[in-house]
Amino acid sequence: MQIPLLTGIFTDNQADFRANYPRNMIPIALDQGISTGYLRPADGIIQNGEGPGINRGGILWEGEIYRVMGTDFVSVAQDGTVTTIGTIPGTSRVTMTYSFDKLCIVAEPDAYLYNGTTLTQITDPDLGSVKDGIWIDGYFMFIDDEFIIVSELTDPFAIDPLKYGSSEADPDPLKSLVKIRNEAYVINRHTTEVFDNIGTTGFPFQRIEGAQIMVGTFGPHTACEFVGAVAMLGSGRNQAPAVWLATNGQAAKISTMDIDLILQSYTETQLATSFLEARVGRDYQHLVLHLPDQTIVYDPAVSQKVGQPVWFILSSGTDYTSTWRVSDMVWAYDRWNVADTQSGAIGYLTESVSTHWGEPVGWEFSTTILYNEGRGAIIHELELVALTGRNALGPEPKIYTQYTTDGVNWSQPRWINAGQVGNRAKRLVWLQQGNMRNWRAQRFRGTSDAFLSFARLEARIEALNF
Repeated sequence: MQIPLLTGIFTDNQADFRANYPRNMIPIALDQGISTGYLRPADGIIQNGEGPGINRGGILWEGEIYRVMGTDFVSVAQDGTVTTIGTIPGTSRVTMTYSFDKLCIVAEPDAYLYNGTTLTQITDPDLGSVKDGIWIDGYFMFIDDEFIIVSELTDPFAIDPLKYGSSEADPDPLKSLVKIRNEAYVINRHTTEVFDNIGTTGFPFQRIEGAQIMVGTFGPHTACEFVGAVAMLGSGRNQAPAVWLATNGQAAKISTMDIDLILQSYTETQLATSFLEARVGRDYQHLVLHLPDQTIVYDPAVSQKVGQPVWFILSSGTDYTSTWRVSDMVWAYDRWNVADTQSGAIGYLTESVSTHWGEPVGWEFSTTILYNEGRGAIIHELELVALTGRNALGPEPKIYTQYTTDGVNWSQPRWINAGQVGNRAKRLVWLQQGNMRNWRAQRFRGTSDAFLSFARLEARIEALNF
């Protein structure tokens, strides 16, 4: 009997069945002849440099990576060399955007421009206290709580107060800016309005009637461009928080009940400090949601192929509860470059290892429920069909399994060896796995020492007649 692996099941104290998403194992939709999908290890992190502080934002501009780390604005070369350029006060995240010849950094409440040589603050008093910014049609566009602000075409350091705009469909504060197809999405707390440049005197942008979206977001960094749409963590008026994809005047909810329950465990103030980022590459589309103490990822491409929402969890460490120590993924130098969330370390993602910043990482996944129509069964054997023998040199790694018959309590771990390096014919088999009287689910755990991909769980079961 084949048992699905891509999403597991557990139960909670509110008598709900809940989805149990893989941790540090990425679902892949590919029919290899063994199954229609498999789980592969999440990327590891290799450190290649050290910055002056914790990363606050990053971007690729003119072929080089720029970051704000601590209070320093720096460039990061391919070999990890960090060069300090200037100072950006504060501790909160920054927004970075660029024009043809200038890089803009919005560090609430201020904005700065870098021309490749000098970092200069925009000191025009008409700018006010800004929280986000984009570059669009020759303008740097900013927002505060009430107004949309544009720089002068001929002088990006100058602000004309007569050219302020507003998003007035709903009296909710402005939160974020995103540019899609050269249109400005002005995202408020409960609504989103879309503006297009019409080149008039005064405020040069005009609201596109009919493009309003009745969902908003929580903060400057809880919305981003993703696969041609606006992804946002937020809600409409009188709605609970969720994750949305919005475009063409419509918003589609992509978070599942289980993701919604996770979001509802935070206050709105906490959610406003979260941030979204996108990672699109080789047959994957990852929308990465960094919550205050955990990181969850949505993949619409795999979701479409398997016919159900595909989410998974990323974390660092081996305790299965820690957050993912990665922020601001930047594609440059033919790789995904990242920064640590707990130190000034910088590095890049790699498929060659699973460790993070030189430290081991835990992984886990579970199965859907095995049910024999209430008649029970004896579990003679469980086998994980896996790609083995790819782990690093060293002691033979171990993995273990547990089972639950109520979705809450788990059995004692049963350990097996996962195979030494080069042992690619190793079979991962557990014998004499007990029985079940009603139903049962299985869970598997290991660390990055066991560098494995899993295609299928096969169970040899003897059905009972009572």
